Amino acid sequence: MKAARPIRVLLVDDEPAIRRALRTPLMELGFQVVEASRGEEAIHLARAESFDAVLLDMNMPGIGGMQTLIRLRLFAPRLPILMLTVRDEEHDKVEALENGADDYITKPFSIRECVARVRSAVRRAQAPERAEDAPIRIGELEIQPARRIVRKAGHTIRLTPKEYDILYCLMRSAGRAVTYGKLLALVWGADYRQEVDYLRTFVRQLRKKIEKDPAHPRYLLTDSCVGYRFSEEVALAAKPEAHGPDEQYLPHA
Repeated sequence: MKAARPIRVLLVDDEPAIRRALRTPLMELGFQVVEASRGEEAIHLARAESFDAVLLDMNMPGIGGMQTLIRLRLFAPRLPILMLTVRDEEHDKVEALENGADDYITKPFSIRECVARVRSAVRRAQAPERAEDAPIRIGELEIQPARRIVRKAGHTIRLTPKEYDILYCLMRSAGRAVTYGKLLALVWGADYRQEVDYLRTFVRQLRKKIEKDPAHPRYLLTDSCVGYRFSEEVALAAKPEAHGPDEQYLPHA
């Protein structure tokens, strides 16, 4: 049986110590790592070579992480790009997600978390395109877009039209954070992008219908100050990651 090809990661950070702190454990876990110290270099490498994912620092000299993200998206729309951010930069997280980032990882973080996020993003990118009306099953939940039906453990759940639309948007993006503004625009329209309290009210009601314990949700998670994220099945199963390095990564190592 042919062995699986290693995941190739483009690691972009202007700090050599930070790249080293990530490179060694990633390689020990079987990843192939190519490094870049600036956004301009990362764009050149991404045009010339094939990568499965990009780990991109938000704050760098030169064109910076955000402009690098925007330029990468122009020619690599499906390439998983995960932004590395410092804590409390919520505006930057939102901007990155709305400019096409697949996810963000907040410093400091563990190598295990980083690996799990990268593998999840690569798995989503490599999955076949799902038809708009194809059923989606995650854990005990199933949504049938063609009939606008939602079931949990085989039992139909009655949702309002807006509750259904919120759930559909989040389940289609399972594993990815969806910003408040994007979710409001998708469900209610662009004029509602600032109505976050309005959205929270609907999410609270939705959790009461789909969660066993709405106060401790397993499916519909909050990304603080950013948006909502629907858990992937692998997260719900609580399967432990393979043993490996789990050092904490410091933002100014």
